[in-house]
Amino acid sequence: MFAKSLGDDHAELRPLEPWNAQEYLAHIDRSRDHIGRHIPLPERATDLASARAFLQSYADKKATDSGSLHGIWADGTLVGGVLFRSFDAAAGTCEVGCWLEESAVGRGLVTRAIRVLVDWAVDERGIHRVEWQASSANAESIKVAERLGMVREGVLRESYPHRGVRSDMELWSVLAPQWRARREAARQG
Repeated sequence: MFAKSLGDDHAELRPLEPWNAQEYLAHIDRSRDHIGRHIPLPERATDLASARAFLQSYADKKATDSGSLHGIWADGTLVGGVLFRSFDAAAGTCEVGCWLEESAVGRGLVTRAIRVLVDWAVDERGIHRVEWQASSANAESIKVAERLGMVREGVLRESYPHRGVRSDMELWSVLAPQWRARREAARQG
């Protein structure tokens, strides 16, 4: 197993796999209301069996090279995660996403973790276009897209039903040349 440091604050990124189901369920239970405000992730893990099934679905995606799931641990505790919701190396496109416990908000963990995923996708796998979708009401997620240098491409009006309400979804993206240029500017700056 690998663990990738996310900085000096004892945070790391690791694969989130079916054997982590109990820890994952405890994490979701700690912040079910916060995480569920904009995404249905808590509804997919209501007990140990459903938590394991959700994690297995991403293990299956990983096995077919069509997605993957990674946990964010802070001080040894699972506090969130990032993922490739979709991954199509042949087409050169992928979609990234995230979630985070309320107790871990404001530390830059998601931004740093997504950078790791995008660096890998662009540099190692030749991905050309990385997408990010977020509810227009999810200001925290939109701020992450902005910090990553993504461009807002548009709004999919009332395209996302969540808890009985149809929400607008914003589509953001970054292209590989833009990603590399921004990363190089940050190194030189």
